[in-house]
This record gives sequence, structure tokens and C-alpha cells, in this order.
Amino acid sequence: MEFLVKSARLETLKTATLVVAVGEGRKLGAAATALDAASGSAISTLLKRGDLQGKSGQTLLLHSLPNLKAERVLLVGSGKEHELSDRQFRKMIAAVNGVLKSLGGGDATLALGEVVVKGRDAYGKARLMVETLADGTYLFERFKSKKTEPKALKKITLLADKTELADVERGSVHAQAIAKGMAFTRDLGNLPPNLCHPSFIAEEAKALAKEHKNLKVEVLDEKKLKELGAGAFLAVAQGSDQPPRMIVLNYQGGKKDDKPFALVGKGITFDTGGISIKPAAGMDEMKYDMCGAASVLGTFRALLELQLPINVVGLLACAENMPSGGATRPGDIVTTMSGQTVEILNTDAEGRLVLCDTLTYAERFKPQAVIDIATLTGACIVALGSNTSGLMGNNDGLIKQILKAGEYADDRAWQLPLFDEYQEQLDSPFADIANIGGPKAGTITAGCFLSRFAKKYHWAHLDIAGTAWVSGGKDKGATGRPVPLLTQYLLDRIK
Repeated sequence: MEFLVKSARLETLKTATLVVAVGEGRKLGAAATALDAASGSAISTLLKRGDLQGKSGQTLLLHSLPNLKAERVLLVGSGKEHELSDRQFRKMIAAVNGVLKSLGGGDATLALGEVVVKGRDAYGKARLMVETLADGTYLFERFKSKKTEPKALKKITLLADKTELADVERGSVHAQAIAKGMAFTRDLGNLPPNLCHPSFIAEEAKALAKEHKNLKVEVLDEKKLKELGAGAFLAVAQGSDQPPRMIVLNYQGGKKDDKPFALVGKGITFDTGGISIKPAAGMDEMKYDMCGAASVLGTFRALLELQLPINVVGLLACAENMPSGGATRPGDIVTTMSGQTVEILNTDAEGRLVLCDTLTYAERFKPQAVIDIATLTGACIVALGSNTSGLMGNNDGLIKQILKAGEYADDRAWQLPLFDEYQEQLDSPFADIANIGGPKAGTITAGCFLSRFAKKYHWAHLDIAGTAWVSGGKDKGATGRPVPLLTQYLLDRIK
């Protein structure tokens, strides 16, 4: 999809479909009023028939209105609120997108700049609009023998006042980069685990680096991980025929001496639970257990698209967790890269084992801050559902920055505590630490475990178990989150 931004008079605009807003009670906005006047009150006359009330997301398609160059006019309800929430605005744009995709026109023009969205300026509204439109075109049909027929719609133009053109253009550019990052993340997540294994993800990272000179990729194999003493990481992979990989991405967009920000992604390409095997029902969705790593790659895709003046390191902890004669057993004790020992009481608590060694490896980059992203605990879904990611960390300033970024990106997180009392649940009689803390506060004790390996820098942990994919049914699939949050966090660091 091509997105353009321009300023023009509505009545002289040549386009297949022109989209304008109507408020609840059939209140015409400025754009609709201008069209109504040019067409000899054609719009207001039609509205009096009661076909559109103006409720948020309602649509009415009008053809061949007199004195207009637009072939069609699409009226969309903006509701009765003076200010729409992000969610209401997104639903409104999604309704528009649904109609546009069903039409034969090759282009559309949106004159929705007058719609007021709470806390959003012209840039912010353009971001939401383009992200919603672009993400709404996503399809994953790589393995379908019969593909969906291509849509006629190829180009969308956002109309803006001349005074706001630069802001709307910037919002559109940022949104397109984020949407591309989300699509990349979704593609990786939706791939089957027989194809998308640790070595495959390493090749995807290398392919990204070939396209961009300021991205370097290094892949650490089993031999290198053994040399580093990554005993926890290796323990997860030892039951699988697929070898583990730690993938290091180094983006240099800032000054050479600027300390980088680090993003660490959990990349368990399939999680059976190991010897602590999961129930069969829904286990197919454990291909999504690499969505933390996928979201880091997606964020790098957006970062490279925008060429942000910042240094960022990405660390992908990739392994497959399988049961076999060589698999880790409950009760095994391993030594981590940090030297701390871990008693593995449950082999299905494997994400924290690959992450703890990767967090230790992150120390060598002397990062300004580290954020790890992981589909870590089912307990997070119980606590926060599928709308909000869980957030913990050791630095209040970093936590506030992430919460603010999530709020602005409409990709929100919610902070959970890391009180010392929870740390006691990880006590082991045989090792320095156990890898689970019992049935209570599972998301928090997982965060407590990771915190013990992140003491040398500012660190935050995002549990995306509920937000990284949609479960079950025809809508099952990766969401691309939290690419918008992470990209916004990086954008905020360069202001």
C-alpha cells in the first residue's frame, strides 16, 4: 500500500473514494459541509432519510454526487464524543478500511484531519491512521494453495491543512516503518516450527544485515555458548536436534562512542515444555514462543527503515525445547554464564533460562538500558488478559519511559511489583536459585529470577504472553506487538 499526504480542495479532488466524517445526530464536519455545499445539499438530503446516524464506525457509501470530482463519497460516523479515544478512532479507521477493501477503486483519500482524538496532534492522528490501515491489509498465505484475490486499492492519500503537512507526513512515515516491522514480526511468528527454527532466525537476521551497512550480525553457536559458560541456555536446547543460537544485532546509527540501548528477545521456536510436557490441546500455538525475538527483529526493521540516529543492540536467545533421552530433567542443576547455579524444577520454565545467560552477555555492551521481551508466563494472561503487556524492572525512570511509550503508541504495558518478598519464593536448598517460585505470582517470580542477572545496568522486562498472538479460531495469529511500543521508546530517546 502506498501512502501520500497532500493539501487540496475537496470538491475538485479526483479520487475513487473520498472519506469524510459525520458526527452522531447527523452533524456534518467541516469537510462534509464543504462537500454538501458543492453538491447542492446532496449529502444532508440523503442523511435526512435516516440511513446514517453518525455513530462511531457506521458507514454510508454515496455514488456520483453532483459537482464533485470524486467517484464515491464514504461517510463514516465519528460518534457523539467531542474527543475520541485511541480505541474509538482505531475502530473508526478500521471500519473505513473494511469498506475500502471491498470496493473496486484503486485509490482513496481520507479527509479526517478535523476529527479530534484525545491527546493527539496531527502527527499522532496520522500515526494511528496509517498504522491501522497498513496493519489491516496484512495477510499470511504463504502455505495456502489458493490465495486471496488482490485488492484494487493500492494508494491512500491523507488530506491535511498546509500548516500541518510536515507533521502528517512525518506521522505517516513513522507509521509505515512500524507497520513494516509489525508485519515482519507477524510473518516470523506465523511460520510453522518445522521451518522457523533457531538457525532460520539467524539467517533472517543476516539477510537484514545484508540490506543495511550500519547493521552487523554475529551468530553464536553451541561451541561459542559452551566457551562462554552459558549452561542455562544450553540446558534448554539439549533435548532437541535443532542447535541453539544466540543472535547479536548491532545497529550503529548514532555516534561511535554513544552507549547503546539493548533489546533482548526470547526465541523459543517451539516449546513442548520439555520433560515437564504441556497438554496437547493448544500446543500448536507454542510456535509463538519466539515472538519476543521476532518483535526485536521487527523493531530493528522499523529502526533501519527510519535510520534513527541511535545505537541499538539486539540479542535473540533462540532454542527449541523438546523432550528426549538427552533432555534436561526436573531436578538438574546448571551453572549460568554469571556463575550462579540454578535448580531446574520445571523444564517448562525454559524462557528465563535462555534469557538469564543472554542478559549476562548484554553486560559487555555497557548499555544505557536493557529491555527484555518474552512470551514468558501464562500467569500474565490471567493477570492482564490479552490487551496489556506485563512490565517489571529495576529502575523507576526506565519503567516510566516504557509506560509512556506504550501509552503513546497505543501498545500499553502495566507495571507489576518486584518486592523482595517474592524473591524468597525462588529459594533452593541445593542451588543458588530455583527456576520456578510455586503457583503464586508466577509472572512476578519469573521477573524476580531475571532480575538476578540484570544488576549491572538499568533493566526492564516485558511479558508479552497475552499480547504477542491471538489464540484459537479463524483470527489466530501473531499480532506484531510490542513493535509499536519498542519503536516509540527508541524514538523518544532521540528527541
